[in-house]
Amino acid sequence: MNAQDLKNSILQRAIEGKLVPQRKEEGTAKELLAEIRTEKARLIKEKKIKKSKPLPEITDEEKPFDIPDSWEWVRLKDLGQFSSGKTPSKQVPSNWTNGTVNWFTSKDIKSDYLSRSQILISEEAANGLQLYPVGTILMVVRSGILKRLFPVSFLENPGTINQDIKAFQIYDSRISKYLFLCLKGLSPYILKQFRKQVTTVDSLRFEDFSIMPIPMPPLAEQQRILDRVAELQPDIDAYDKAQTKLQAIEQRFPDAMKKSLLQYAIEGKLVPQRKEEGNAKDLLAKIRAEKAQLIKEKKIKKSKPLPAITDDEKPFDIPDSWAWCYINDVAFVTKLAGFEYTKNIHPNLVKNGIPLFKGKNIQAGYLIERFESYIPEKISDMLPRSQISSKCLLVPYVGTIGNIAIFNGKYKAHLGSNVGKIEVFNNNEIHVLEEYVLAYLKSYTGYIELTKTKKATAQSSISIDAIRKVMFPLPPLAEQHRIVAKLEELLLLCQQLASQS
Repeated sequence: MNAQDLKNSILQRAIEGKLVPQRKEEGTAKELLAEIRTEKARLIKEKKIKKSKPLPEITDEEKPFDIPDSWEWVRLKDLGQFSSGKTPSKQVPSNWTNGTVNWFTSKDIKSDYLSRSQILISEEAANGLQLYPVGTILMVVRSGILKRLFPVSFLENPGTINQDIKAFQIYDSRISKYLFLCLKGLSPYILKQFRKQVTTVDSLRFEDFSIMPIPMPPLAEQQRILDRVAELQPDIDAYDKAQTKLQAIEQRFPDAMKKSLLQYAIEGKLVPQRKEEGNAKDLLAKIRAEKAQLIKEKKIKKSKPLPAITDDEKPFDIPDSWAWCYINDVAFVTKLAGFEYTKNIHPNLVKNGIPLFKGKNIQAGYLIERFESYIPEKISDMLPRSQISSKCLLVPYVGTIGNIAIFNGKYKAHLGSNVGKIEVFNNNEIHVLEEYVLAYLKSYTGYIELTKTKKATAQSSISIDAIRKVMFPLPPLAEQHRIVAKLEELLLLCQQLASQS
């Protein structure tokens, strides 16, 4: 992991409300948003900005993660106004000589804070352009760099911009620096959700991006977050120069380190690839053959083929020896149907027998093997699809989504309500390690894939079909073994760090 990866992890924790504790005496973000609306109304009254149409309320489906109760989600466009820039005429030489005015392009948006542009234009050239004050946030919205980065900078000296950049002037200057940090923290999400490819150069779907939900803490907490990030920056710099300080950093961020390790693992960056281990395309062919045999034997039903995964859909690049597929391509995913529970399970509950796995049996990635409900073995045998008799992953699909664990298959059990199973096609020989599947689903990308269609009602939920459609990066089997072994080694160190902190 490099220093930028570590910084990204810190920013992610910051904007989720996990970097500093909440304090009741600091009030709530509702109060702050009321003040921002008042300031916006004043600017409209003074005709400094135009009145805009009210934006729709933010739905639960739009929220990319949970935030503390004292925070609020607010649309980006409700916090300020966006402006575009342009390029002065190239046919007027004086525009580009003896320049004194900053003219920022995408090439300038490389550092967090901007004081001077690479190209200065003359005052005459700047007369027809808008000059942005200190505190304006500049962001690249059209550039090839959007394939991998979302460049954003905070303006420390006035300047103007070209057409590849948007300037964001915030109504309430008190929130400017937090909002800048927030956009940097949301960069991976922004690229995944709003980047579009065109024939010449990538760009953002700006209308959608401009109304994205932003997590807003109370004002005092914003400052504490900024202070904490600034406090951590020397550690990040030291880590970049000398990894001998890795242990000290891990003591502060064991959870963040775990997530980063998992992400590295499933991107093919944790262990090297070996040519002699073959490739995942051949492995997928074997899995398809096994799946076809199970269908022929009527042990599973034939499912409709899913569409091919396009390059735009792939959340990251993988090694050449790997392959993108769906969970449904490598595993049988199912649940106990509602009518089966009503007809067969509920009327036949007993005090001893085949245990039922419920959502509460799967906590923090571990199985809690204390059962409340049992059914007779003959009832379990009547429902082989939802029976658990071999190694598999158990996945709650209502409640705490993403809380997944491996069942070792050493005894017979059965799916209860709200729990599905992912049973890898390892009947004739091992093709995919359940431990590797678990690592992927616990990673940052895997969790996003798993929860991208999450419905937030009284209890969060996803469909079993959504689990089948989770995109999955498949390495060769031997590399899976090496990844799992390396993760076991490194995650144990993280656990030790956590216990010492």
